[in-house]
Amino acid sequence: MLTGRCHCGETTFTIDGEPPQALTRCTCSFCSRRGTLYAYYEPKQVHVKADPASDRIYRWNSMLVEHHFCGTCGCTTYSDSPDFQMDGTWDGRTRRFGVNARLFDDFDAEEWPHTVIDGRNLW
Repeated sequence: MLTGRCHCGETTFTIDGEPPQALTRCTCSFCSRRGTLYAYYEPKQVHVKADPASDRIYRWNSMLVEHHFCGTCGCTTYSDSPDFQMDGTWDGRTRRFGVNARLFDDFDAEEWPHTVIDGRNLW
């Protein structure tokens, strides 16, 4: 089980699982500005505790992805998105959570292997 929290602790989470073999860095205009390193999980594996007033959501472009962040400290917490494949396709129903691995407790995301998604050209 993994645990994590935003900077101020307003948002906490537990994950029923281990870190993936590689984290993901997306190069789209939004993700590249945030610097998030994603660890992907099925939604049922991620348990988030956040005051609804501080769990802020940003949607853009297709409106299919909910980018969650703490409204108090501003940390990116996770994204709820379609389970896009590497070629950009989606089955129209399966979703996944991309959790910000930089928020995991006792884990150095920068030292973990990374896979890069060319979001700048895929989306």
